[in-house]
Amino acid sequence: MSGGETAARILVVDDDGEIRRLLAGFLGRNGFAVATARDAADMEAALAAEMPDLVVLDLVLPGVSGLELCRRIRARSDLPVIMLTARGDDTDRIVGLEVGADDYLPKPFNPRELLARIRAVLRRAGTRDAAAAGRSRLAFAGWVLDPRRRELLDPDGAVVDLTAGEYDLLFALVARPHRVLSREFLLEQSGRLTDPFDRSIDVQVSRLRRKLERGAGEQGLIKTVRGAGYLFQPDVEPF
Repeated sequence: MSGGETAARILVVDDDGEIRRLLAGFLGRNGFAVATARDAADMEAALAAEMPDLVVLDLVLPGVSGLELCRRIRARSDLPVIMLTARGDDTDRIVGLEVGADDYLPKPFNPRELLARIRAVLRRAGTRDAAAAGRSRLAFAGWVLDPRRRELLDPDGAVVDLTAGEYDLLFALVARPHRVLSREFLLEQSGRLTDPFDRSIDVQVSRLRRKLERGAGEQGLIKTVRGAGYLFQPDVEPF
């Protein structure tokens, strides 16, 4: 790490003292500044003392569950969250992603896998923050989204005609790649009322898919996650 670079701050929230100790040591040796917490009260105190760049959050905690803590974090910020749990079934994974977690890793896990996921989530968060600030164009699968001009360019460089709602929806997806976004969240990002029965997002996603069909491959660029929302699949690079 260069002399002027600040270490990313990671908050590990787990009621298992041994896991806290091991992760603090491992992540510290890999260039991160690490704080730990054992429950909701500790987490809130740590967040108030210094906002981290990412939270590693256990699902099963004494008192308030990790799912509820993730909901609280997501209600007030886009702070990246990776959830840990001893439960490995799809239901827990989907619920964790639906409440706003950026990634999910079942216990037991290899610390190196967690390290790789932390780095990947931080890269995506950097992409999102750069886009939100309007400083960078975003490239994905040969396409370019230009936040300054509110334009989408196809692989040949031609401007694609998008409605204001389609642009806002696409921006929300592209700025948060590989993350499941609920319909309610996408409604908010599109400036609409968050009516859970409003299916306009589904209609707009269908229209976007038709406009992004070229070069999308068999899976397409926007994946439907049943019961959870939508996920933007390609890697996104700011430039």
